[in-house]
Amino acid sequence: MTDARIPTFDIRRFTDPVSDADRRAFVEELGSAYEEWGFAGIRHHGIAQSLIDDSYEVFRRFFALPEATKRRYHVEGSGGARGYTPFGIETAKGAQHSDLKEFWHIGREIPDESAHRDVMPPNLWPTEVDGFREHGYALYEALDALGSRVLSALALRLGLPEGWFADKTDCGNSILRPIHYPPITTDAIPNVRAGAHEDINLITLLVGASAAGLEVRSRKGEWVPFTADADTIVVNIGDMLQRLTNHAFPSTTHRVVNPQGEAARQARYSTPFFLHPNPDFLIDVLPQTVGDGNPSRYPEPITAQAYLEERLREIKLK
Repeated sequence: MTDARIPTFDIRRFTDPVSDADRRAFVEELGSAYEEWGFAGIRHHGIAQSLIDDSYEVFRRFFALPEATKRRYHVEGSGGARGYTPFGIETAKGAQHSDLKEFWHIGREIPDESAHRDVMPPNLWPTEVDGFREHGYALYEALDALGSRVLSALALRLGLPEGWFADKTDCGNSILRPIHYPPITTDAIPNVRAGAHEDINLITLLVGASAAGLEVRSRKGEWVPFTADADTIVVNIGDMLQRLTNHAFPSTTHRVVNPQGEAARQARYSTPFFLHPNPDFLIDVLPQTVGDGNPSRYPEPITAQAYLEERLREIKLK
C-alpha cells in the first residue's frame, strides 16, 4: 500500500464561486487531479442525504427478495440494459472468474417515439418494493445533473465551451446501477467482489458505498484505497472520455477487493451512475489533445453505441 491520497474538491467553487479566479483555479485543480489519477472526490454536491438513504433502503429490500422473484426481472439477451442481472455473470475484461455481485439497471426515461428507443428500452420496476421507482429514478436524475456540472468543468479544462457536453449527453444512455455484494462465506475462493477494470462510459459517479473495498491503481502501479467520506461522491473517468481526450484524462484501473475475516461476512452495497453520451455521439479524438508528443491513438472514430456493445461483449454481459 501507499500513503498517496486521491484528492477531494468542493464543487461549490465551480457552481457558486467566491470569485472568477477561484472558479478558474477549481477547473485547473480538478483537471490536474484527473490527469494524474482519473479519480477525484466531489463534496458539497447538493444531493440530499435523505434521497441517498431512501434509495439504498429500497435497493436493499429488492436484493433481499427470493432469487426466483428477482430473476423475473432478468431479460435474457439484453446485456443487462434494464432490470436485474444475477450473481456470477459480469466478468472483468480478461478475468478468469466472475465478480461476486448482483445488480439492477435503471436507465433514462425517454418517449417511445425517441430515435434512441431501439437501444434504450423502457425501465423495469419491481412491484414488490414500494418506492423503488420513486427513489431510484430521483437518484438517477440527481446524479445525472451533478455529472453534467463535472463535465462542464472538464470542458473548460480542455479549452472547450463550458456547455460543450450538454447536447451530447442530454439523451445519454446513462445507467444507475445498485449493486449488492453478498456476504462471503469462505476465504478459499479465487473471485473478488469486482475484478480490476476500467469503466466504459464518460464519467462514473459513485454514491454512498456502504463499506471499504474500492482501490485505485496509481501510475506507479500501487493500489490506493479510496473510501470516501459520507458527504463525498467519487467521480472517475471512463474509457469513452479517455478515448475522446486521447488519454489526457486517463480511465484508471480500479477494483473492489474482498475484506478479511469477519468483515467478509457482511454484505456490501454501492450505487454507481455511469454517465454515457447519446448513442449516436461520434467519439472522435479532440484535435487539441493531439500533438507531436501525443499522436492520436484512435484515428478511427466510433459511435458511443457501437463502443458500448463492443465492451459489453468483452465483460460477458452480451
